[in-house]
Amino acid sequence: MAMTTLPERVRKDFPILDREVHGKPLVYLDNAASAQKPLAVIEGQREYLANYHANIHRGAHHLAQLATEAYEGGRSKIAAHINASGTEEIIFTAGSTDAINLVAQAWGRANLTSGDTVLVTRMEHHANIVPWQMVCAEKGAQVVPVNVLEDGTLDLDDYRRALEQHQPKLVGFVHASNTLGTINPVSELTALAKKAGAVTLIDGSQAVPHLAIDVQAIGCDFYVGTGHKAYGPTGIGFLFGRREILEAMPPWRGGGEMIKRVSFDGTTYNGLPHKFEAGTPHISGGIALGIAIDWINGVGVEAITAHETALVQHAHAALGTLPGLRIIGTATEKVGVVSLVVDGLHPYDLGTLLDGQGFAVRTGHHCTEPLMDHLGLESGTLRMSFAAYTTREEIDRAVIALERAINMLR
Repeated sequence: MAMTTLPERVRKDFPILDREVHGKPLVYLDNAASAQKPLAVIEGQREYLANYHANIHRGAHHLAQLATEAYEGGRSKIAAHINASGTEEIIFTAGSTDAINLVAQAWGRANLTSGDTVLVTRMEHHANIVPWQMVCAEKGAQVVPVNVLEDGTLDLDDYRRALEQHQPKLVGFVHASNTLGTINPVSELTALAKKAGAVTLIDGSQAVPHLAIDVQAIGCDFYVGTGHKAYGPTGIGFLFGRREILEAMPPWRGGGEMIKRVSFDGTTYNGLPHKFEAGTPHISGGIALGIAIDWINGVGVEAITAHETALVQHAHAALGTLPGLRIIGTATEKVGVVSLVVDGLHPYDLGTLLDGQGFAVRTGHHCTEPLMDHLGLESGTLRMSFAAYTTREEIDRAVIALERAINMLR
């Protein structure tokens, strides 16, 4: 009897995969932008909204208690999934962008001074560049980039030089690139930054759905993730921060929940994690993100990683047969992301023709414009990105459709 593949096991969980687009079966290859949602996540949000919606933490009534337990259960699942030392180290945010802005505004404004440096890489998403530019402009500090090599890996020699030359206050880097797929050696990067006396922040947006994560083993100070790329809802994510750093940071937003006592003589702030969670949160999102983490663990992180690694290798080989096509980002270790360009053709034109055949891909700069400038890719790339439910056959069909689109445009 043939072994059941991972997609065969999980595709039944995703109702959207049965639909058609432009009269063609949907082939969804835009998971780096946002992954689809399993029924458990969809039903988890519906169940909360239909049967036990209430505001959390302060209510004495039954529904409030149920909602609080489910929401804080989501926090506990995230903490366990990334091996935080406790739930107080997990701050719910609106996503990775919100989490990085929280660190930039709370930690950055308290710690950066004139002449300081924040070190990031040229492969960062805009969300790990712009917040630092904003706070550095306010404080008279600077943001300095680390170079990326032609194969899409980080230039470790340039990283070491930058650490020694600039003695940065904070170093920020992606765990895995949303454009190149490159998996960075985060433990090594963190250790080098620590040796230089820097605080470290890792953008794990593209790692949480694909890789096993252990923040204690990595040794980082901050780690951020977003729900919608990890089979969860939009508008929800998390910030992990080491307890002692979070305790020393001032709150960023003020309002309800983040306080112990308010008077016009002064306000006493709440303890962790609530000090950074002003206002009524995205309750159904926090619950559903916990359910998404359960789904990932039920499938098995190692199985997902192995499946997507095989898909990337197959895609590289299949796409390599098309004349004039160049893959952007050929690192040995990648998550399920393949970016490409075709000589003389605009990625948007190719993406539009693929859409007409039912293929959902992403074109453009992928919110990594400095990386595209560095690589000389003015029009960006066409990106295919994979998930646990992506099949080898879908990739083969995408390659055939791409070849058809190339021939139509030439």
